[in-house]
Parts: sequence; structure tokens; C-alpha cells
Amino acid sequence: MALNQGEQQLHDYIRANPEEKSYWEQKVRSVAASQPDDYLAAEALGRELRAYLIERARVVRQLEDVSTGMSMRNLAEYLILIWTDPRPKKKKAGDQFTLWRDDAQF
Repeated sequence: MALNQGEQQLHDYIRANPEEKSYWEQKVRSVAASQPDDYLAAEALGRELRAYLIERARVVRQLEDVSTGMSMRNLAEYLILIWTDPRPKKKKAGDQFTLWRDDAQF
């Protein structure tokens, strides 16, 4: 998965700071659990990551040059991928194969 420059810098910052990493691991799991699917979870988490970037860019020199208007969607999807368990796949109607039917006519 490719991250844009801003996402990469924020990821590097989170990864380099154990307290931040611990906070975001829990946050990612919490947001993912509160949403019905990973698409909506990534959307919600992307908004939270961008708000966090705006707040931290004011005080962290490493992040001050990052454009706060950048999308954090790819980073959100990546963090969901690495810090949460995969969701069970939904079964589609008709995916079940029946070996024997009582009403079958031969």
C-alpha cells in the first residue's frame, strides 16, 4: 500500500513514539469495532488522523511541513489492516452447494 508523503510522515511519527503508537493501536481497534465495515472504519479513522495531524503539526517540528489538507485514507486503511483482525467474509445468497435435496426428482 502506498502512502502519500504526509501519511508516511505521520506514520513514522506514530511508530517512533511508543505512547502515541499505543494510543493509536487502541483507537484503530475501537473505531474499527464501532463501524459495520472496513470502508466506513477507514473513512472515520481518516478524519481522526487528519484532525490529529493538524493538532500535532503545531507543536511537532517533524510534522510542521505536512499539508494538513492531505487525505489520511490510505494510512487509515493500512493501520486497520495491520492492527485489527480480519472481518469474516459475508456469505452471498446461493453460495452454498447442496449435495442432496430431499425433493430432487430423478
